[in-house]
Amino acid sequence: MRSGLHAMRVFALSDIHVDYDANLQWVRQLSRTDHVDDVLILAGDVSHRPALLLECLDTLARRFRQVFFVPGNHDLWVLGDAQGGDSLLKFARVREAVASCGAGMEPQQLGPWFFMPLLGWYDYSFGEPDPQLQQAWADFRACRWPAHMQPADVAAHFEALNPQVQPPAGSRVITFSHFMPRLDLIPAIVPKQHRMLDPVLGSTRIETALRGFKAEIHVYGHSHINRNVVLDGVRYVNSAFGYPHETRISARQLLCVAQG
Repeated sequence: MRSGLHAMRVFALSDIHVDYDANLQWVRQLSRTDHVDDVLILAGDVSHRPALLLECLDTLARRFRQVFFVPGNHDLWVLGDAQGGDSLLKFARVREAVASCGAGMEPQQLGPWFFMPLLGWYDYSFGEPDPQLQQAWADFRACRWPAHMQPADVAAHFEALNPQVQPPAGSRVITFSHFMPRLDLIPAIVPKQHRMLDPVLGSTRIETALRGFKAEIHVYGHSHINRNVVLDGVRYVNSAFGYPHETRISARQLLCVAQG
């Protein structure tokens, strides 16, 4: 129920990783009254454990007017998943969990803002992985895809699931994805040894999509490096909560990105 006391605010958050108890407790302790008029964009990586994913989404959905969600790579891990199946089936289960608690993965107009989720995956458009990355990157073991699907096929599959809609005339558009839409969002201060991760950070497909929607703001996650920067007329925001030890690169708080 809306209080009617405040204009709607739009908050961004990603990479909450509630597998860590400190992160889960932060979610549980969020105010039950401060955000009843507000929207939360949760840009993926909640948990690979279905019960924790559901608890987190349900808790947030009870505290915000609307929660929008796109799954991240961790959310689709199936390694050790008692339910079995591959990561496409896991995605279907995640979508069911989102719907069951009242959160959303579909485009929606609220106030002046049109919210557009952009599903995706990395497709090596940021570079090819070297052998070290092939060994180190957990997704290559924790995600499981049909035998014929390579990362580019996975990215194309999720891209095809995005609704083919256009925002109503006069709307202000906020798009959001888990994966990065452009590689130059990585700041220059990131050490060279960490740049081996570039191939698995995102996809230029997402950038093409958000430009097609004439997005004013794009919220993303995945990198765990907080950013709030305007590039070529679009404001890009990463508000990562991150792992408990990542206090220098993650703000560990809700970030208001818009009002209306």
